[in-house]
Amino acid sequence: MRKALRWLLALTVFIGTLSTAGAATAAQSEPDIKDRLLAIPGMSLVQEKPYPGYRFFVLNYTQPVDHRHPSKGTFQQRITVLHKDTSRPTVFYTGGYNVSTTPSRREPTQIVDGNQVSLEYRFFTPSRPAPVDWSKLDIWQAASDQHRVYQALKPVYSANWLATGGSKGGMTATYFERFYPRDMDGVVAYVAPNDVVNKEDSAYDRFFAGVGTKECRDRLNAVQREALVRREPLEKRYAQYAADNGYTFDTIGGLDKAYEAVVLDYVWGFWQYSLLKDCDTIPAGAATATDDAIWDSVDSISGFSAYTDQGLETYTPYYYQAGTQLGAPTIHFPYIEKKLIRYGYQPPRNFVPRSIPMRFQPDAMRDVDTWVRQHARHMLFVYGENDPWGSERFRLGAGARDSYVFTAPGMNHGANVAGLVPDQKALATARILEWAGVAPAAVQADPSAARPLARHDAKLDVRDVEREPALRP
Repeated sequence: MRKALRWLLALTVFIGTLSTAGAATAAQSEPDIKDRLLAIPGMSLVQEKPYPGYRFFVLNYTQPVDHRHPSKGTFQQRITVLHKDTSRPTVFYTGGYNVSTTPSRREPTQIVDGNQVSLEYRFFTPSRPAPVDWSKLDIWQAASDQHRVYQALKPVYSANWLATGGSKGGMTATYFERFYPRDMDGVVAYVAPNDVVNKEDSAYDRFFAGVGTKECRDRLNAVQREALVRREPLEKRYAQYAADNGYTFDTIGGLDKAYEAVVLDYVWGFWQYSLLKDCDTIPAGAATATDDAIWDSVDSISGFSAYTDQGLETYTPYYYQAGTQLGAPTIHFPYIEKKLIRYGYQPPRNFVPRSIPMRFQPDAMRDVDTWVRQHARHMLFVYGENDPWGSERFRLGAGARDSYVFTAPGMNHGANVAGLVPDQKALATARILEWAGVAPAAVQADPSAARPLARHDAKLDVRDVEREPALRP
């Protein structure tokens, strides 16, 4: 009997040892996430950067220049991956411009406690083919870039995916959903402009007539007007500033055009990036303010380098798209005498080198707008009450399902879910969790219980608007 018990005990220990060893072997044999990413055809590593609790990779992915004709050349598109766990949902972030190579986490990524894939928009350097065929820079080609990246990474990150982006990135996420509606499980688009009819921009004039307070509007308008009244002395200063920094004005067609463009961006730029409380920083009594005070205020908000050749070069792809598909706003200045304004709001054509041909396609935005109204599903649009870009926004029609448009009171171009009124904030958070497939039972029973699943990280969680010169979404 004792021998039998000893034999049974030994057998149990032996089996346990085999089981433990087998588990250890299985764990050891599971490929490292970097190896899995680099096993994807066309994927290459630029660098890996450490961040506590994550793996962060900067990668290049080989993309066709023309997705309709993949054999006609390729380019390397830059991607970053903030890896948490392959079992977690993944947020696909697009900024619409260059991608940052510093680890960061967008709001939906914090809400779902997931992974984040960030994609540089095609033709922003270094994600630009050489030579450049600008005709292949359009919203369908860019959406197809995202589609291929999603297809490549979905076998690695098999849980739910959400698309997100702010401003031009919010537009990009929306276009991706329009052209590839089966890819994502949800879309969170922040402050996404929707210029359906490019020549009809009266919504912007109405916005500027009522935004903030009359006191703040009057103070801003006075500084803007004064900068045009003092055009001659301030342009002399501008010329010296340009000479000191090696700036030129060939693309826009001269320093005078650049100066006026900067000044006319001033009021727009303030409301895009500032809050009502920041009106205290605007010079009072503009007519008696010093030249230095007027210059410094305009420079801090609009940026006198914005319309130099060097300032425009980085954003050539944006201005090209604005002049071919996206549209661009035009506003009027009833508080400024017509004799002070020589050019008005200049078209995107003035900000793109003349060697690049452009032709506007009026149906592109109408198509997207119609699709969103009729087919939006699991889409959330968030706007800021005091953001001029929200004057022309996406709206939902009778065909939309489980989709929402919310406005954050008092917020600017950095509006987010956290800035919504409490009931909308809870609902938006609950829907994001549900779309990502990670809504706790308590949230499913009561959406008001919804909270982000990950704790706030001051370094990782980017809450402020991504600063670009004014008049770029």
